[in-house]
Amino acid sequence: MTGGIVFVLRALGLGDLLTAVPALRAIRAAWPDDRLVLGTPDWLAPVADLIGGIDRLWPLADLAAARSRPLPRPRVAVNLHGKGPQSTAALRALRPRRLLAYNVPHGPQWSDGFPERERWCALLRWYGIPADPADFALARPAIASPAPKATVLHAGAKFGSRRWPVDRFAEVARELAARGADVVLTGTVHERDRCQAIADRAGLAPDRVLAGHLGLDALAALIADASLLVSADTGVAHLSYAFGTPSVVLFGPSTPQQWGPPAGGPHVALTDATAPRGDPFSDEPDPALLGVGVADVLAAVDELVAPQR
Repeated sequence: MTGGIVFVLRALGLGDLLTAVPALRAIRAAWPDDRLVLGTPDWLAPVADLIGGIDRLWPLADLAAARSRPLPRPRVAVNLHGKGPQSTAALRALRPRRLLAYNVPHGPQWSDGFPERERWCALLRWYGIPADPADFALARPAIASPAPKATVLHAGAKFGSRRWPVDRFAEVARELAARGADVVLTGTVHERDRCQAIADRAGLAPDRVLAGHLGLDALAALIADASLLVSADTGVAHLSYAFGTPSVVLFGPSTPQQWGPPAGGPHVALTDATAPRGDPFSDEPDPALLGVGVADVLAAVDELVAPQR
């Protein structure tokens, strides 16, 4: 490549990166001769590789790291991190020749209520760059699934507000296993005890608990090859969208309207729309999440699986 650097800031989590895939593809197409550098946490590298077109990952654990780890002056800087002003200030410090961001002079204004994929495509379109929010699919992982064709219950979430109760996950796991599904449980190493408790109540063998044993590359391969995923609104749910894996996704306090699956895919979003939505950083499950029952999840599974029988 003969051009300069196009630097994109998205120093967030897995789901955040995956909702930015259409915008990243549009940026790649707009500057084909430049080096596309993505500022994001280094643990996301296995998934960043599946997006395609990213020349270098610039490891940034968070926004604070973006201020302390400058890179060579980019020709273009794109803020896919947030509405500013902190994220925009971090990019201004790089002295880019051109800055694309919300809430800057001669730029678009941030509005709430956008689906996340559409939000970042709308930013680019405002600057005259074509962007298609439907361009979110990932390449298939090169490694094999650790549990081919499994039914995956991802029982973890970063905050307690998105953790569906253990006893409900166990009921779903028990029922799906009784139907003949190969049920496996995933989560982080810190969620292994939670997943083990679900397995114990559901009567699953210890080796069906994969929580804490999978790197991101193996987790991606697992979801890409899974028969079904049941999960809260987490990054793993977004992997199911990216691979077209059938999924039942439970929402609260986040909303399906902003973070939910794309229309037309093999996905069912569940939430209690009548319940109040609480603090996303709470340790307690959100009322909108608790409004989803075991019967709701099993009915959604039937909705997805019945057409394949």
